[in-house]
Amino acid sequence: MLDDSSRPIFQQIAQQIADGIVAGAYPEGAQVPSTNELAALHRINPATVGKGINLLVESGVLHKRRGLGMFVSDGARDRLVAERTEGFASAFVRPLLSEARSLGLSLDDVHSLLDQEGSK
Repeated sequence: MLDDSSRPIFQQIAQQIADGIVAGAYPEGAQVPSTNELAALHRINPATVGKGINLLVESGVLHKRRGLGMFVSDGARDRLVAERTEGFASAFVRPLLSEARSLGLSLDDVHSLLDQEGSK
């Protein structure tokens, strides 16, 4: 579902579809819900949904089959996972390692902390 964040609704629609692709709900070659289906589901303007879908078309994640609808492009999941992995590294891993260095922690210390927190 859409959240009440400050992000524009069309970006939330694009994120929702991308999340489905990453999770495997929409494998490569699968058709995604139509603009009208998504607009009715979320009770929003179809143009807003279309804008979100177009973000994914522009990035090569979706492609249109004339008269049939929108489909997941080959390599879309891998592309999304690579983008998200880089985003994760940029937002979390690099700052974590920077803070660890400033505290004088070794990489082994960081691994130990992660293991401890992961087992809770």
